[in-house]
Amino acid sequence: MITRRGVLMGAGGLALGATGLASYAFAIEPGFMLGVTRYRLRPAGWPQGLRLRVVLIADIHACEPYMGPGRIGRIARLANSLEPDLFALLGDFNGGHRFVTAQVLPEQWAEALDVLKAPLGVHAVLGNHDWWHGPVPGTRSQDAEPIRRALKAMGARLYENDALRLEKDGHAFWLAGLGDQMARKNGRHSFRGLDDLSGTLRLVKDDAPVVLMAHEPFVFPRVPDRVSVTLCGHTHGGQVNLPIFGPVVAESRMAPELIYGHHQEGARHLVVSAGLGESIVPVRFMRPPELVDVTIEAPDAIA
Repeated sequence: MITRRGVLMGAGGLALGATGLASYAFAIEPGFMLGVTRYRLRPAGWPQGLRLRVVLIADIHACEPYMGPGRIGRIARLANSLEPDLFALLGDFNGGHRFVTAQVLPEQWAEALDVLKAPLGVHAVLGNHDWWHGPVPGTRSQDAEPIRRALKAMGARLYENDALRLEKDGHAFWLAGLGDQMARKNGRHSFRGLDDLSGTLRLVKDDAPVVLMAHEPFVFPRVPDRVSVTLCGHTHGGQVNLPIFGPVVAESRMAPELIYGHHQEGARHLVVSAGLGESIVPVRFMRPPELVDVTIEAPDAIA
């Protein structure tokens, strides 16, 4: 028998459940959870004897109270403890939403990241929020110039359609980075990129393998087999992922299978990080913040 008391208890339970889920999505997952996701890639043609470890730090979206200097510093120390060969900072250092109590200026997050140390250095690209506005949406854009100064001050090398030849254990490889693919707004849903994939790859002067950094994964279908691995952020892994329905805040121009994780098309590998911060609203659900630890080695390497 359905009673008034039963209906009220059921409604109260649903309300409490909804409140609990909302609290989790707004506070627990974005604010307190942090994972390390590991991938082992074995691209065709990768040199035998070259084992490269890259830690990805994507979409910091620095702002208070969600991603302040203290939390960024703790994340950087965890990243350091992974002891990679190099760090790849994949853009969107600026905050991504207006639900903030205070801005975090570039010099503040750069000081927090200054602890990052790796044998082959710290390397970075810019993201769309670094171009669109200042430290948080609604503040004046300076065309990412404060970001450039902050990265230089912390000793990171910034790539804007550039490539650099590096070596490890006597084996060479190229690290390349694109300008942002959504840097200029032409309208509400229209953008002009500053990326130059062909021009960047023309800087590669020998047959050593190429690892490409790009903030958005949009470019991946155009990346040639010459590039062994493409490393991206931007999508936040969907940010809010509902059972059955899937991601609801994901970039609509992305194929669903490229929203998050490791993907392979022929000889080309793509890794998309879920990143650390949030955009639009400070919410995450079933996609907690993460550092990504990528190992790249020859197809026949011993595990």
